[in-house]
Amino acid sequence: MYLYNSATHKKEEFKTHTPGRVEMYTCGPTVYHFAHIGNLRSYIMEDVLEKYLRFAGYDVNRVMNITDVGHLSSDADTGEDKMLKGAKRENKTVMDIARFYTDAFFDDCRKLNIKRPDVVQPATGCIGEYIKIITKLIDTGYAYLAGGNVYFDSSRLERYYIFNDHNEDDLAVGVREGVEEDSNKRNKNDFVLWFTKSKFEDQALKWDSPWGVGYPGWHIECSGISLKYNGEYLDLHCGGVDNAFPHHTNEIAQSESYLGHPWCPHWFHVHHLNDPAGKMSKSKGEFLTVSLLEEKGYDPLAYRWFCLQSHYRKTLVFSWENLDNAAAAYTKLLSRIAALKPEGDVDAAALGEYREKFLRQVGNDLNTSMAVTAVFDALKAKANDATKLAIIGEFDKVLSMSLLEKAAVLREKAAQAVRSGGGDYVITGEGDPEVDARVLARYEAKKAKNFAEADRIRDELKARGIEVTDVKGGASWKRV
Repeated sequence: MYLYNSATHKKEEFKTHTPGRVEMYTCGPTVYHFAHIGNLRSYIMEDVLEKYLRFAGYDVNRVMNITDVGHLSSDADTGEDKMLKGAKRENKTVMDIARFYTDAFFDDCRKLNIKRPDVVQPATGCIGEYIKIITKLIDTGYAYLAGGNVYFDSSRLERYYIFNDHNEDDLAVGVREGVEEDSNKRNKNDFVLWFTKSKFEDQALKWDSPWGVGYPGWHIECSGISLKYNGEYLDLHCGGVDNAFPHHTNEIAQSESYLGHPWCPHWFHVHHLNDPAGKMSKSKGEFLTVSLLEEKGYDPLAYRWFCLQSHYRKTLVFSWENLDNAAAAYTKLLSRIAALKPEGDVDAAALGEYREKFLRQVGNDLNTSMAVTAVFDALKAKANDATKLAIIGEFDKVLSMSLLEKAAVLREKAAQAVRSGGGDYVITGEGDPEVDARVLARYEAKKAKNFAEADRIRDELKARGIEVTDVKGGASWKRV
């Protein structure tokens, strides 16, 4: 497999520290509100990546954190804690908020067929790990105490900016919009590892530490959780592109300074989902959630299909029209699959050939648009229906669009519609009972030798873009 590496800015062959095993870490949500569909685009693409790696034969250990403490509203370690903000908004405790929105997040994941990671760890459960790391960073001179807080000393690094060559002046404290100067910092790129009671007196969650009662900074949680569950050598770190700086930059700084060796060689960043006015967020416009999509009548998997049609390194623009197009394409695809009959033997050679082609195509920087194309190629394969269904079933281990399951439901509905009044007359189509009923009415008219009525129904369907073909023992129809 070849993946674009954000750290080197090029596509590289994906290699792991231990052959055949992938230690994978995913930055999880800050559980102070519902996830919007822009957040969920990243998790969909990371889910596809994990499932592709498993499909390719890797043993994957995927770890995800849940930020339930310490994520401040500013990149400069200033502003209100997002968890505390959520608790105040809803007049609940921080932990009540965390539990509720963690459950809501995984409920959204379930609706989108996103697999739960092997390890899900709330940040509040690893305080001991953070203290251990910070203690060593202080002892080795990579961190210092100032104003009651512990800071990472970025001046100790030969290279701080990993993902971008920033202009130093643009990142000066007090120059970046929304960043207030912290007089405790020795250098403008230093960041907080541990806050004490000297700052944010209203912080709800605090723990004892060698530096006083306080709580961890945002960045330290991911290093601590990954080191605990992935070990000292991480193969693949994933997240949204907005996390590259400063969050992932700071993770690398503190992790490698603590370990004394390179930590994670490969970084996978998913680009933004934008609305026509710009980046989607919780604070602007209509708050787009999975629940809202359902309220508007969309299958959440139509949104997953929408995401799969674009490459993860391209900004994706959301509009209701674009989602309508994706939903229509998904429905039509299900209907085409439903028209296949699960009968006969599977051609193992053809199945293997299509599987290998899929691995090559999708393995070229997780090319999900080629994965979508592969499904349509399978429908056109010179093979029997059983083989086509087997091929599509293999592909769906990665795509997770419930293609066979939903097609089977449509096939059963169509069969029930026929059996209710058609006897042995079998109608195959795109799973629309109303059209099935009109095709059946045409058959009944022909059986009664009322050919004028039969022709009228045929012309009616044709005017609606529906083509009916008589076959042995019944009829098939499709939209053209």
